[in-house]
Amino acid sequence: MIFENIYILFLLLPIIYCLYKCRESIIKRDFVHLELFVLKKPRFWLQDLLKLLIVFLLVLALASPVFIDKTNPLNRQGIDIVLALDGSGSMNASGLSEVHETRFETVQRVVKEFIRKRLNDNIGIVLFGDYAFIASPVTYEKEVVAMMVSYLQTGMAGENTAIGEGIEQSIRALTFSKAKTKVIILLSDGEHNSGRISPKAAVKLAIEKKIKIYTIAVGDDFNPALLKEIAKETGAEAYSEKNEDELKEVYEAINKMESSQIKSHHYLKKEYFFQYALLLAFVLMLLYLLRRFKGSA
Repeated sequence: MIFENIYILFLLLPIIYCLYKCRESIIKRDFVHLELFVLKKPRFWLQDLLKLLIVFLLVLALASPVFIDKTNPLNRQGIDIVLALDGSGSMNASGLSEVHETRFETVQRVVKEFIRKRLNDNIGIVLFGDYAFIASPVTYEKEVVAMMVSYLQTGMAGENTAIGEGIEQSIRALTFSKAKTKVIILLSDGEHNSGRISPKAAVKLAIEKKIKIYTIAVGDDFNPALLKEIAKETGAEAYSEKNEDELKEVYEAINKMESSQIKSHHYLKKEYFFQYALLLAFVLMLLYLLRRFKGSA
């Protein structure tokens, strides 16, 4: 909550002083049989309180109280992230989790949890196999992105591993990003063996676009040298995980990355409250006048 015209509030000082000091003077008159003119005494303290509240609310309305919604997607600090997930046939193997499920199913659970924690960021999803496609564009709608992750299956993009195309499609998903910090988190359990673009060429494009690529290797058949080189060249980190707990720790580590301004301050979502102060002042003024006329009747 802020005030657009906060200096208006300083008007309360002389006004309150005047309400206290500048009272109406009472002129004494001499009458015979004063009992004929006895009036019910008004409660002066209540009248004064009403006047004080009315003035306070009017000045408050002039100061224009405004509530700024910092959870709104138009007013936040964050980064744009693309999660590039390996959907090749080898992700059907088990071993990451103690429960009976495939690597891909374990990754889906961990990734959905990560998505819901990134409250201030835009997130997109890319799935790659023989080729890559954007499963979800970069968006602030976290529940939609998490739901889309649930719909993904291994083999949707083919059985092989096209890491280069996974990176290229992730860069494409960030084409219209306005964030200062853009990140790709690439997870794979295999070695690059498919696609029309090499990882080296895709990484070069990412460097030109100033995009970091964090790599996460799962399983036993990946190429550690390749994934480390991808991360190093883009100024990020490479991770190699053997189980679900380690995978969660990696996403927690990435979760602590720096944030940057996504939207301009011209798009702040504001909600004004001056009308409520005016309405309450109007009601109190009616009450004040009603008591005043009633007391003089």
